[in-house]
Amino acid sequence: MAIKGFDYEAFAKNLTEQAKEIVPQDFNQNQKQYVVNTLMNFSRLAGEALYNDKESNFNADQAAMITQIIAEWSFHKSVDLIRSGIPQQFWDPIMQKIAFTIFEIAKQTFKQNLPQDQILQLIEHHVKKTYEESIKELKTKNLINDALMDKAMKQSNIDNMMQQMQENQEVTPEQAAAVQQQQNMPAQGQPVNAPAPAGGNVPAAPIDMSKPIEKYKPPKLLKLVAVALLLKRVTDDRVQSILNHFEQDDAGTVLRYMYVDNLEEKVDPSVTMRVLEDIGKNLPSATEVNTNLLVEKVKAAASMIDRQKLEAMVQLERPNVRRFVFNALEGEFYKMPPRVAAVIASHLEHSV
Repeated sequence: MAIKGFDYEAFAKNLTEQAKEIVPQDFNQNQKQYVVNTLMNFSRLAGEALYNDKESNFNADQAAMITQIIAEWSFHKSVDLIRSGIPQQFWDPIMQKIAFTIFEIAKQTFKQNLPQDQILQLIEHHVKKTYEESIKELKTKNLINDALMDKAMKQSNIDNMMQQMQENQEVTPEQAAAVQQQQNMPAQGQPVNAPAPAGGNVPAAPIDMSKPIEKYKPPKLLKLVAVALLLKRVTDDRVQSILNHFEQDDAGTVLRYMYVDNLEEKVDPSVTMRVLEDIGKNLPSATEVNTNLLVEKVKAAASMIDRQKLEAMVQLERPNVRRFVFNALEGEFYKMPPRVAAVIASHLEHSV
């Protein structure tokens, strides 16, 4: 069902007209046109995709905000690419990666009704990450040199705009922060606040992605983090179908941790394995699990690491977990609930 009241064509044109007024004046005509066209194309494509999305059930305000976020980051990062001096033939592939990243993260976070500040935090984090990884990839392929890579990495039009406004005394630092938030609101000027979680619970505080997760957290949180680890390797449609079975707060927590960089390195592997085993015990029994496949899965994973490291990984595990792993190395299936065995094998596979 189309989104009532969301005219994505008109909205994209409106955003484009606004962008024309603030394109850097030192750009030549080709560069100005690139910024405007990129913003127009990505905002229109995003708007059309949201308009025709029959599963997400976004309202007009949510669709407008996602579209505007894509438009604004398209503006800033296309300016950054032009100022970086990177050849134009590489601009489109980088911008496509950035737009896709925003679209996917925005859809998932809006579906789970995360607070607006957390949505923007996650998007900004991953836009910068995608941009930097794309620049590094060009250098790895010897398509640019070190000097060009360093110059590109230092570009941040959004930060430059805020700094310039402060230097011109147009805004105070506090007002600049408010402006930053206003930039992520729909054109009508009204903030799109995510609905409060069911039961009136206060939304969780934003995650500090720079800090490692402590080894021992309350059992429920640790289970949700373990689920996040598994879902990072699942396709988007399956992620949503799985999270639909969680309480709203729990689903939001899982989703936030899915977007924490290097999550695997921030959690104690032995504790995670134990949690996954407990989760597996509570899953409904499988009608049929190919135990031979699980054995081969463990053997394949174990072949990628030396025996000493494998023993260190499982030495703190419960006896039946260790028996399952080492029996599998001998080509035998240790008798245990197949669902539990599948969880252990999967975790081992993704830990090497």
